[in-house]
Amino acid sequence: MAEPVGALLIGGTGYGGAELLRGLLGHPVVQVRKVTAVDHVGQRVGDVHWTLADRTDLVIEELDPLEAARACDAQIALLGLPHGVSRSIAPKLVDAGLRVVDLSGDFRLDDLAAYERYYGAPHPRPELITDGDFVYGLPELHRDAVRGARHIASPGCFATALTLGVLPIAQAGALAGATVRGVAATGSSGSGVHASAGTHHPIRHANLKTYKQLDHQHTPEIVRALGIAGSPGVRLQWIPVSAPLARGILSTSFVDLPHGWDADRVVAAYHAAYDDEPFVRFLPPGGRQPEVVAVAGTMVCEVGVTVGDGVIACVSALDNLVKGGAGQAVQSLNLMLGVPETTGLDAPGLWP
Repeated sequence: MAEPVGALLIGGTGYGGAELLRGLLGHPVVQVRKVTAVDHVGQRVGDVHWTLADRTDLVIEELDPLEAARACDAQIALLGLPHGVSRSIAPKLVDAGLRVVDLSGDFRLDDLAAYERYYGAPHPRPELITDGDFVYGLPELHRDAVRGARHIASPGCFATALTLGVLPIAQAGALAGATVRGVAATGSSGSGVHASAGTHHPIRHANLKTYKQLDHQHTPEIVRALGIAGSPGVRLQWIPVSAPLARGILSTSFVDLPHGWDADRVVAAYHAAYDDEPFVRFLPPGGRQPEVVAVAGTMVCEVGVTVGDGVIACVSALDNLVKGGAGQAVQSLNLMLGVPETTGLDAPGLWP
């Protein structure tokens, strides 16, 4: 068994923090030694995240990140912070020699202009994103790079769903310069733990609405990922939908059938890409297709394809907080530490 690795969780009171703890409390290698936040200070973790009530005695503290890391001899910092907050904290931890796993969008892009446009301000440490210090933590895309990383930028929930839906086609180079169009519906937990007018239950529970049409911040992230996969120059046009769910994303993307491809070749590409992936379940045409109830609470992303008249419909379903969020961060952390990537993550979901 590997030597224990001390971890500091910064921003531990949100839904992402809860999922990080769910994957790491009881982990055979990673020991979460401190949890910090600016709210619920002085409360036990289990009094904030009720399902963890009997799993830990950790208390939420409000501490300077470097002070907290020194106090618990942490080697790894896990950041469950909002976009725009991580960018001011993560560089200090990097400079202090800690390994960082960040759940925000602050280190996912290598294009400074795109970052400023979608996240509202210039990046304070541009070299950390342009020089490749942070590896994009989608293991199905580049597992070896994740294994060798010191720092991880964990992907966004929509980005994970859309990318995995079309990744086998992109890996064949067949999406280079192509247009991908789609719609993706998400649960309310993606909006965070604090309610707003648009996410308040009386409005959300019986409603469907679009938002950030053709301009969601995950767009450049997905385009970058598909370029890394082997298909540069993708044009992505998609619309997010607010759905009456707590957890889950269902994404449908449409791409033109590549020249020389038929249904058999499409299905073979998905089998080749995903049959050995521990957290992707490919559902071939003709049977059950992806749905949220089958993956909620789990690390599994279900992917299905339908080939029509010159078009491929690519459907994917995942839990936005697990494979689309903190669970995927733990998967990348496992790879970084050289332990089986399923460690702490292989529990099935609830049924029904």
